[in-house]
Amino acid sequence: MRWPVYCGRGDVGAGSAVFKRRILAWMIVVLLGVGAWNIGHGAYIYAKAALAQHLLRQAWIETLHGRGQVKPWPWADTYPVARLTAPEHGVDLIVLAGASGRTMAFGPGHVDGTPVPGAHGNSVLVAHRDTHFSFLKNVRRGDELMIEDPHGGMTRYTVSATRIVDQHDLSVLSDSGPDRLTLVTCYPFDAVRPGGPLRYVVIARSMGQG
Repeated sequence: MRWPVYCGRGDVGAGSAVFKRRILAWMIVVLLGVGAWNIGHGAYIYAKAALAQHLLRQAWIETLHGRGQVKPWPWADTYPVARLTAPEHGVDLIVLAGASGRTMAFGPGHVDGTPVPGAHGNSVLVAHRDTHFSFLKNVRRGDELMIEDPHGGMTRYTVSATRIVDQHDLSVLSDSGPDRLTLVTCYPFDAVRPGGPLRYVVIARSMGQG
């Protein structure tokens, strides 16, 4: 196996939610087209990641209301599985199922085969170093991370270690040991070319729900 390259609840009616998502989806298409034309590929990637979060949050609200695996837009091949927050860094992100390149264009992805975020074991999340996981370069031991699951439960984690590993080092996927959250992105953060051989890993131990 090889690492991929990842360099409040309100009552919402189902029909209204679908209509809003369609409108926002068209807005994303238009805005991304303008961004790609005027600014270039780098800004296009950033705009797509940021704007998609609006649709993802709407899908997450519906998920919390028990509507199952809610696609954020009609053609999506993923859905929200958790919400990740890092209060000390102002981070609030929707985590998506799967870790494909398409998924990580819109948010952090949950690596298939590892426990879902908030469950027992080692849940592994991946994202690009220059968008959703750019904050990891400022994360330190003792920082708090929070995971909200689809049932509204909240699990607290405390960062216990950071490390740099080779892309072929799969030890961070190990499910032995304490319950924890493992965040992985490309390294170094300021690399000119993406997809290098190194990965930056943040490990946070579970402090339980509450």
